[in-house]
Amino acid sequence: MEEGGDRIRATYRDNYDRLAQVKQRYDRENVFHVNQNIKPAAAAAMSTGDLYVRAMNATRARIDAVRSDQWNAATPCTEWNVKQVTNHLIGENLWAVELLQGKTIAEVGNRLDGDLAGDNPAGAYADSVRSASLVCAAPGAMEATCHLSFGDYSGADYAAQLFMDALIHGWDIAKATGQDTRLDPQLVEACMPIAEELTNQFRSAGVFGDNLSVESTADAQTRLLALVGRRA
Repeated sequence: MEEGGDRIRATYRDNYDRLAQVKQRYDRENVFHVNQNIKPAAAAAMSTGDLYVRAMNATRARIDAVRSDQWNAATPCTEWNVKQVTNHLIGENLWAVELLQGKTIAEVGNRLDGDLAGDNPAGAYADSVRSASLVCAAPGAMEATCHLSFGDYSGADYAAQLFMDALIHGWDIAKATGQDTRLDPQLVEACMPIAEELTNQFRSAGVFGDNLSVESTADAQTRLLALVGRRA
């Protein structure tokens, strides 16, 4: 018989939330449980930093599956091919490493410009995910002030932008390379209010495509993709 949630949380104390995130990542269906059962964390209860890390890892699986003859394939992000989308994501992750630690764009300079993917885009992306994940998990990262090109944002707000970017571009890569395009439903649900806010703020600047119309019965993923100018 499973013990009460409050008693279990008291048992694990400060480790409970971390262990719940581990369960969410590796045992989402809660198959492995005993009396003192730690249930998987819900996406809605996760920080934007946690969501960003999950989205990066989901996209990493798609990038790892890109064949050598697919890097030049066109993507739904029409100005970039598969390698260029990957290069963009590597750059985003590496910028996150710097900006979440309080550095300014001027301090970083131009060292993250150009081709960051090189001859091994998947490997370069994996390295960037590891680096960005460590910084996101650092104490105070979500409360830090991040100096972006369009203003100062909290680490949490910056991570929300990065989360959306990683999730949507992961879909772009999957679509372009014939992979399974289904996104994690929990990440889709968590991303929707972020996407609504960001598209309202930045669509007029040309950051996002048109808000495409969809059927009233469309599922959440279809509605999210339409919001950022993509057809499922």
